Amino acid sequence: MANETPLTKEAILDAAEQVLRRYGPDKTSVTDIAKFLQVSHGTLYRHFASKAALRETVTERWLDKSVSEPLEGIATATDGSAAVQLRSWLDALMQKKQMYALEDAEMFAMYSAVTLEAVDLIAAHVDHLVKQIAIIVERGMHSGEFKPGDAHATARAIFLATTKFHHPAFVREWSRKEIAQDFDAVWSLLLAGLQ
Repeated sequence: MANETPLTKEAILDAAEQVLRRYGPDKTSVTDIAKFLQVSHGTLYRHFASKAALRETVTERWLDKSVSEPLEGIATATDGSAAVQLRSWLDALMQKKQMYALEDAEMFAMYSAVTLEAVDLIAAHVDHLVKQIAIIVERGMHSGEFKPGDAHATARAIFLATTKFHHPAFVREWSRKEIAQDFDAVWSLLLAGLQ
């Protein structure tokens, strides 16, 4: 079991994602990842203190690459209506989460489990998303499209009001045929409060 290439944190995370996708988060062990990398499991513990720490880091990286980074482009756009931009951002968030629940089920399952275990990691992810919403809200307030107020508090309220449509705890709700209609009703209410 001797792999001659230097083992980096990124290489471990790449391998962990592949193994997690193959076996699922419940059946994947640190030993499975070590075998995939052709190293001892003790070698992995030099980079990550525990299996939980490895899972959290994999999830954090996945959330950044799959959710936060793609949404950043929508949040930082500076042209057009802030209301249209905000709706586009929310639509993209919901579509990404719903798509990953279907098409990347193992990683989504791990993300769902980590939301219950790694409170600080998930709080940081939510804060990052709220900051993106706040950029849009602040732009709308500046242009007069939205009424003045605390952009960050408003952004947090928007995120919380739409939780049913993007939080993994509600994954079973997303396949209901009324879900789009439900979101439209929430969106109308939010928009009326913003304008």
